[in-house]
This record gives sequence, structure tokens and C-alpha cells, in this order.
Amino acid sequence: MYLLGYDIGTSSVKASLVDVKTGECVASAQYPDAEAPIIAHRQGWAEQEPEMWWNELVEATKRLGDKVKDTCAIGISYQMHGLVCVDKNGEPIRPSIIWCDGRAVPYGERAFTGIGEERCLSTLLNSPGNFTASKLAWVKDIEPDNYAKIDKIMLPGDYIAMRLSGGIVNTTISGLSEGMFWNFKDNKLSDEVMDYFGFSRDMIPEIVPTFAKQSVVCDAVSRLLGIPAGTPISYRGGDQPNNALSLNVMKPGEIAATGGTSGVVYGVLGDVNYDPKSRVNTFAHVNHNQPDVRLGVLLCINGTGILNAWMRRSVAPEGISYPEMNDMAETVPVGSEGLSVIPFGNGAERVLNNTDIGASVHGISFNIHRKAHLIRAAHEGIAFSFAYGIDVMKSMGMDIKTIKAGHANMFLNSTFRNTLAAVTGASIELYETDGAAGAARGAGIGAGIYKDSDEAFKTLRHISTERVDTDVTDYEKAYALWLERLKMVTGK
Repeated sequence: MYLLGYDIGTSSVKASLVDVKTGECVASAQYPDAEAPIIAHRQGWAEQEPEMWWNELVEATKRLGDKVKDTCAIGISYQMHGLVCVDKNGEPIRPSIIWCDGRAVPYGERAFTGIGEERCLSTLLNSPGNFTASKLAWVKDIEPDNYAKIDKIMLPGDYIAMRLSGGIVNTTISGLSEGMFWNFKDNKLSDEVMDYFGFSRDMIPEIVPTFAKQSVVCDAVSRLLGIPAGTPISYRGGDQPNNALSLNVMKPGEIAATGGTSGVVYGVLGDVNYDPKSRVNTFAHVNHNQPDVRLGVLLCINGTGILNAWMRRSVAPEGISYPEMNDMAETVPVGSEGLSVIPFGNGAERVLNNTDIGASVHGISFNIHRKAHLIRAAHEGIAFSFAYGIDVMKSMGMDIKTIKAGHANMFLNSTFRNTLAAVTGASIELYETDGAAGAARGAGIGAGIYKDSDEAFKTLRHISTERVDTDVTDYEKAYALWLERLKMVTGK
């Protein structure tokens, strides 16, 4: 028997089948092969058609072959913060306004002031920002005809679950919290947000547990995809909480990280807390369940892997590979002989209070520094930006001893790993996993096949652990210099 996991991404849908007994991923597929389109009618806008996600899921499932007939539970991971509006027939009223769309920022800013900053932070644990509630406020204000047609609002994962079940509409506390709809203080739907924006509570679907039999595959979908009718849909989580689940990051103090185009550090907090400067986002983690508080504190750094790609394209010798770049960086001493790179060149950074300071190079000497120095300083700068955000998490009371990550992207880079381990004092554990396989194991928990996450992930393949047991003084000096130069750039 197999567990089926879907990862509904911005660029594609990935599907994975995991053997219940061995935990082995026996089949994996994604669709499309090229990146899926994003609709951008204006600068800063980003939309996708929900029907496109469904069609991608259908094609990805077909690529898995006949094994899907032995599926016993389904889990869903999805791109966070998107707004899907459907009518009484479950039909999308307009394209989904997805996570990277910035049009709703002014609505969130006004709500932060209108509701009250302290009230927002103490109940939502965030400012309303550019999240799902603010996106819905934009639709209400700018597209009143579309708003009047709305029966239910949902997140991308909710929509996919609805399609699989043939019309059952529900959502989770974790999902509502990422949309700024959940009051953590009173443990209920936020009256403050609903009343401030004038939203009807009837728009919110039924709330179901994250791990549970939320709905089942309908007959029509069974005929289309070959998945047995009645198969439970038993887990749902946003992509970053799900990445943490995929690494079995479930307990307070544990950290999951990714280092792709942008970088994310996601830590689990065991009490209701928030950053008073709102530099990180706090949501309900997938295992949040009163009275056991489990919050996911999310730090996003926009300028991580994209800086490394820029260095390869613009600085490194032409035709060089990423492993060869890493080798070049290793020829330079820790601290890059006084050279620092500030990596924030991919838009406004929330960890810097939503300011866009750009990327910059500091301390360059024409007599000392060469291409290898620039490459190493970039790798160190990315690690320092992670550490800077982790310091914010520590200020919230998180005791960070271990960082878990998939064996991919920036975590393949030894300079980055060593630097991050040295300046945070945490060990870095690398695993073989991905979001779709993690969602499949989550489905096993929700369906009662596994008693808990430890059982579900006992076969998770550990690749290596990075610890810096040598003197870290040079790393700490380089980080202190980087912080001084960041302060100079930001003026704070």
C-alpha cells in the first residue's frame, strides 16, 4: 500500500508515492516540465488559475502509473497565502491572487493601524501585511461584483482537496493563521479581522484538523485518476510548515531551513509569542493543537540562492559549475580577508522591516581581493543573513541547537554550511526528502497508519551532520564586521 503526496507549487505540481512499510519513495513525478505561467497584468501582481493547478495534478498523477490504485491516504502541501474565491457551485470566480502578489500591502498596513498594532501582534502574532485577508479586502474594494459572488474563500490546498473530494469544502487552523484569520489569544476565528474588513463569517469553510480524515476521493476523480474511491484526504499543510514536517521538525526549538532562490528558516515555538518589530512571521504549525502550542516562526531571506546564481553569471569564470565555484571559495581564508557582501538584492526584506536596501560589497581592496574572494564573501554573506534572522528567533525565546535541511541548493555548499554552523552554534543535519514525500507521510499520520511523526519519519534518510568543532573566532569576527556594515547601510 502507498501514501500519495502532492506538492502544489508555483512552478509545477509534484506527486510522490511512499511505501507505507518501508518509507521508500517508489515513484515521483511532476508536471509541467517547464515552469507554469504566472499572470501579471501589472507590475507587482501575480495570479494563477486554480484550474491550472488541478490540470497539473491530473497529469502528474497519470505519470505515476498504475501504482496509484494501491493508494490508502492522500496528503497535500501547497503554496502559502494564495486567495481562491469560489461560488456556490465551487467554481473559481477569478484567478487566485498568489503569495508573491503585492497589491494588498496598503490594505494590510491600514488594518494594522485600524485594528491596533498591539492588538494585531498579540492576537494574530503578525501584522496583517500582504496575506490572504488583505488580498480579500482588495477584491472587496476593487472588484465588488466578484466579491458579491463569493460563497467560500480558500487557500490553494483547500481548493485541491475540494476537487479531489468532489465538492467538500474545509480548511485548517494552520491555513487560517497564514491568512491572518486566526486569533491565537482566544483560539478562534479573528473577530477583529473579520469585522474590520467587513467579511461575512459564512465565507470561511468548515475547520478540520490538519491530521485527520478531512474528506475522501469521490467516484468521478477515482475514474479519472485511478485512485480508489473513498481514499481519505488526511493531511494538508502550507509549503513551509510542510517542509518542516518533511524533516520531522515538530518540537519547540527545532529548525528547518531551505536555501533555494530565496532562503527560509522555519522554527517551532512552544508558546504564544511574536516579534514586536514583525520581522518574522508566526503561524500555527501543522501540529498546533490546544493546549499543546506549536507555532511556526518563519524567516524569509529573498537574496540567497539568487545571489549565488548572480555570482556565477556575473563574477565567476565563464562556464564554471556551482561545485567548482564552491572549490574556488575554499581557497580563500574565513572572513574573505575583510571583504563583506550584503545579500539583500532581491526586493524588500521583512527581516529588515520591509526595506529594500539592495545588495552591496564592502571593504574591497584592489591589491588583495579577486574573484574567489567575492564568491566566498557572497557565500558567507548568505549565511550571515540566515544567522541575523535566527538571532531574531532567539530573542523570541527559541533555543536553537540543530538546523535540519534537505540535501539541496545552498546546503550543498560547504562554505555556507560551515559559516552558518559556526556563527549560530547549531549543528546542521542534512536529509534526503522533498515536500511531496513529506505530505505523503503526513497523510499516514492523519489516517492513523502511523501513531506520530517519529514513526512516520523513522526511515527518513540522514545524509550528514555538520558541526564546527574548531576555533570559530575568525567566523565570529567576520560576522561582527558584517553586522557593522549592515548597520551602516540600514542606518539602524
